[in-house]
Formats: sequence, C-alpha cells, structure tokens
Amino acid sequence: MSNKSHSASYAAAGVDIEAGYEGVRLMKEDVKSTFTEGVLSDIGGFGGLFAPNLKGMEEPVFVSGTDGVGTKLRLAELLEKYDTVGIDAVAMCVNDIICCGAKPLFFLDYIAIGKNDPVKVASIVKGVADGCKQSGCALIGGETAEHPGLMAADDFDIAGFSVGVVDKKDILDPKKVSEGDVIIALPSSGIHSNGFSLVRKVFDIENADLTSYNEELGKSLGEALLTPTIIYVKPVLKAIENVEVHGISHITGGGFYENVPRSIPDGLCANIKKDAIKIPKIFEVLQRTGNIPERDMFNTFNMGVGMTMTVASKDADKAIELLKAEGIDAYVVGDITKGEEKINLC
Repeated sequence: MSNKSHSASYAAAGVDIEAGYEGVRLMKEDVKSTFTEGVLSDIGGFGGLFAPNLKGMEEPVFVSGTDGVGTKLRLAELLEKYDTVGIDAVAMCVNDIICCGAKPLFFLDYIAIGKNDPVKVASIVKGVADGCKQSGCALIGGETAEHPGLMAADDFDIAGFSVGVVDKKDILDPKKVSEGDVIIALPSSGIHSNGFSLVRKVFDIENADLTSYNEELGKSLGEALLTPTIIYVKPVLKAIENVEVHGISHITGGGFYENVPRSIPDGLCANIKKDAIKIPKIFEVLQRTGNIPERDMFNTFNMGVGMTMTVASKDADKAIELLKAEGIDAYVVGDITKGEEKINLC
C-alpha cells in the first residue's frame, strides 16, 4: 500500500486532492517571494507563523481586515484572466487597515472553486502575491476548497484576511479631524472592486464584446473593468510618517456618501467639490450607458477617488508632494466645515 495521499472515493465524489497538491507546488515560489522578516513558517503548515517587530511601540495595537472581490470575478471568468483579482483581494483588506494608520503585516487567502484547476489557482495566487508585495505584507497562509455540486466547475470565489499593527497613540481617529482641514483625493485606477452587480447589468457583460478595442476608453471594455484596485499602503504610510494625517477614508461600496463620513466626527462636514474630481472615462461611459443618476453614481462608485486623506491646511502641499513622489497623483478635492450632515457634494 502506498503512503502517498490519494483517495479514489473522494476523487469519484468530485474532489481531486492531488490537484490541490499540484496547485501548491505551482504557487510556492510566488508565495515565498512575499516573505518578510517576521515570517517563521513555510507554505503547507496548519497555521501561518509571524513574529512582528514591535520595537519602538509603546502600546502596539493589532488591526484586522477581511473582504472579497465580489462579482468582479465574473469578468475574470469570462476573459479567462485570473492573475489580477488576487491584487483586488489584498487591496480590499490592506486599504481598510491603513485607514487606521496601521502597517499591514501579513495576509491569508481563501479560494473556493468548483473544480480545482492547479494552473488557474496558481494564477489567482500569483495576483495575491503581487498585492502582498505592493503592500509590503507577507502571504503566510491560505486555503483552496473544491466545491463540486455547490459551484459550477468554472466558478470560483476569493476572500482574504489581513493583520496590521499601529501604536495606540498613532491610531487615526475621526476626533482628530478639525474645521478648516483639507481633503486630498488619491486617484483610483477605475472602478476598483465595488458596484459590479450594477456594472454587469449595465454592460450586459454576458453578451458584451469585452475584448475589442474601445476608442473612448483607450482599451477594451474588459481590460478597463478588470483593472485591479490600487494598493495605497506604501504611499499613505510615507505620508503618515512625515505629516500629521487626521483621517483617511477608503472609497469602496457605498461610494462617497457611505465612506467619507466614516472618518468625520459629529458636528463637522466634508465638502467635496465635484468639479475638482478627475473622473476616469469608464465612469462617464457607465453612467451614460445605464442612464444612472449622478447621485447614484457617487453613492455606488469611487468616481475616480479611491481614497481620501484629511490633513491640516498647512500640511496639504507637503502631503500631496509626498504622495506624488510615491506615484500617487494626489490633489485637493474639498475641505472640512461645521455642519450637521457629514458630507456635502457641491
């Protein structure tokens, strides 16, 4: 009898554990490329081990975040391009973590799939590894689960979980935001990873031409929609190190109306100047094609602003300079005044 792990009965039920082993083999180098100083375990263990460097911190606080990519994954399925949605999975977690001022330390992913295709899974994980490297965190674990009978063979889903750390005194709290502060926009790469149920409906993506060049977009529709979420971790941490940042909002599901108020204290209002926003062409095409009211656009999508940062007016120029030096073409998009409503798009 062979000691090699194999179950003919499980394979007959639709689960190929050997395909799982092959997937791990294919992704191993990508995973290892993310390892940072604190990683203590290798891929394949029961748990990912990480020893954080807490030197210099008075009261270290761990910050966690978890999220998925949502129905944007359907674009990856239709285009058979799987190496970018992992970036989205990382971005949705680590971009939330830095809103607290925390530095992401490590990440874990979870992939559910109808039928385990090792090459496909490895391609997804490559995107996760790319996202981890962009954010400076380590991919220390994950899970791939084959779900025959629950999911169609080609279907898959990916979710992630990340942990970061910040000194308690440095946690970004809405109470730090003050009247007269300036709101800085950090541009998005497009739709990022939110609102895709509406996007798919508007463009009828099951029947749309996703691969032909679109002159208005300067690329194919599929390429525009599948563009991965920008990971803002390193530029934002650079700004935090050099400027007193009062608040950060990650503009995800719910758009401006839901996310900006999360970093605004009671009694103050974030005035966002719509004319100042640099709106990418994809949003114009989306709004026109779907005849979507402007209010709904700003309440669903990021409209070209993936993140906002609030600083004192005296620090705005320096913050923008720091962000631009890190590749983020930041600009002023509004200010903070007194008001009962926490956001005013004007």
